[in-house]
Amino acid sequence: MLNQFAVASAADNPAFTEEECDAVSHWVESGGSLLLIADHQPWGAAAANLAKRFAVEMKSAFTIDPSNYDQELGKLFGDAGQGILVFTRDKGLVADHPITRGRDEKERINRVMTFVGQSLKGAAGSTSFLKLAPTALDVQRSGERNSAAGRAQGVALKFGKGRVVVLGEAAMLSAQVVGKEKTQIGMNRGEINNRQLALNIMHWLSGLLK
Repeated sequence: MLNQFAVASAADNPAFTEEECDAVSHWVESGGSLLLIADHQPWGAAAANLAKRFAVEMKSAFTIDPSNYDQELGKLFGDAGQGILVFTRDKGLVADHPITRGRDEKERINRVMTFVGQSLKGAAGSTSFLKLAPTALDVQRSGERNSAAGRAQGVALKFGKGRVVVLGEAAMLSAQVVGKEKTQIGMNRGEINNRQLALNIMHWLSGLLK
């Protein structure tokens, strides 16, 4: 399997001009809603300048956690296997927010899985609703490792009259099959709440969830 820590591409370059970032931030501030998703290195760098407009820092690395990953599924991802992160409410990694509460018990988010992403840090006033544990690490392509404690893979905030959700991993809102065994990853895994998470994010961005 491809060693994901060796991935490199032109995605290291910003995908948005400063004028485009201005336009998006002004639109959100005036009442728009934005869902911004940027995956692990190098793609985090492509969206970092837009995220910065909302005071969200993208690390643009590979985030792993040797204490909070799915060991069985992680075997399919080689060196990046410890990046198959599991966020649970019981461990305090799913934080309280309208997105994670939903409108009733059926919409409540208790367990989310992500599939090799980067870490984020929001400013004061934002909510890290997918919180990384103290054991989480950011890994650079060089192999350098730094603590990702206090960071997140899901951040929500209000910005002017608008709302923003930033995710540091893309496959959590996808539905894929991987490998010879066609293992399911993303929203189609039955033991996680990723599908409901996607709905709740959209409900909060639309104002249905207050």
